[in-house]
Amino acid sequence: MSLRPYRHITRRTSRKIMVGPVAVGGDAPISVQTMTNTLTTDIEGTLDQIRRSAEAGADIVRVSCPDEDSTQALRAIVKGSPVPIVADIHFHYKRAIEAADAGAACLRINPGNIGSAERVREVVKAARDHGCSMRIGVNAGSLDKHLLEKYGEPCPDALVESAMEHARILEDNDFLDFKISVKASDVFMAVAAYRGLAAACDYPLHLGITEAGGLTGGTVKSALGIGTLLWEGIGDTLRVSLSADVVEEVKVGFELLRTLDLRHRGVRIVSCPSCARQGFNVINTVEALEKRLSHVRAPVTVSVLGCVVNGPGEARETMIGITGGGAGNHKVYIGGDPNHNISTQAMIDHIVALVEAKATEIEAAGQGEV
Repeated sequence: MSLRPYRHITRRTSRKIMVGPVAVGGDAPISVQTMTNTLTTDIEGTLDQIRRSAEAGADIVRVSCPDEDSTQALRAIVKGSPVPIVADIHFHYKRAIEAADAGAACLRINPGNIGSAERVREVVKAARDHGCSMRIGVNAGSLDKHLLEKYGEPCPDALVESAMEHARILEDNDFLDFKISVKASDVFMAVAAYRGLAAACDYPLHLGITEAGGLTGGTVKSALGIGTLLWEGIGDTLRVSLSADVVEEVKVGFELLRTLDLRHRGVRIVSCPSCARQGFNVINTVEALEKRLSHVRAPVTVSVLGCVVNGPGEARETMIGITGGGAGNHKVYIGGDPNHNISTQAMIDHIVALVEAKATEIEAAGQGEV
């Protein structure tokens, strides 16, 4: 029996597929994805985005392949990428075959949109020959005409029906290595659709609120939609769609998973919004610590509280803590207990050193990121 049952999340049971070396579904950690927004033919620019995304924690990166020049460039991108690449394919079956041949780990495709049954068979054969998995990507903004006529407008039932129709096409070709997404920009619709899909099948699910918006608005919408589903145990991989730097998508994705205790990677800072009681500038301190500790991958928790009202209590729940004191003399907590004092001037360097030492200790014990 858990001491904190209110924090327990029971994940939906799903099949496991592979996206290159990354497992998706089953008991695998929920993976974080992003998508490049460079021209795919700009190989170095695209690889730069992929590398920065991987450094921020991305497990998988998707790259659009709208034309033959893009699939030709994909071979060099796959070769230079530190993470598996998903080829984003729309309509043209030859691009899917080319992408599989170029080394893509997964094809994002809708089987019903690429033509005849023979073309579908060709794509399935290419995926099977090259060890590719697939993602069926259903979107409220591009539903099939017959479903719009049936339901009158995009709705959760239409999204689920579309997903299952596409799934049956792959099943009929004895291909089961796929995951499914049913994205919408409307949070209510997306959540309802994913709930329906989770009940209708056991395929791994790729979560996302599509066209979520800019950094602030998109983060809030994604946190509500994706966060609700994750809390219910639904979801095996996710992408936060933001009109912002791709690295921000990765950061938000990981923060969602860390908040729900579903992934443990990097430094998690608990901090107060600050007020007149603060013994040091909390906002500037947190900003500096986030920048200087962004390289740490081990799961280290840090509390940064400006005064003694909540500081000692929060420090008890973190590995390292600091609480503001009078006359520039602040209390440092180690393992939840008060340990020593530090001045304002030396505080940031000192906390960074303590966190790095703790991270080294965690990694040496084999308890690194999950």
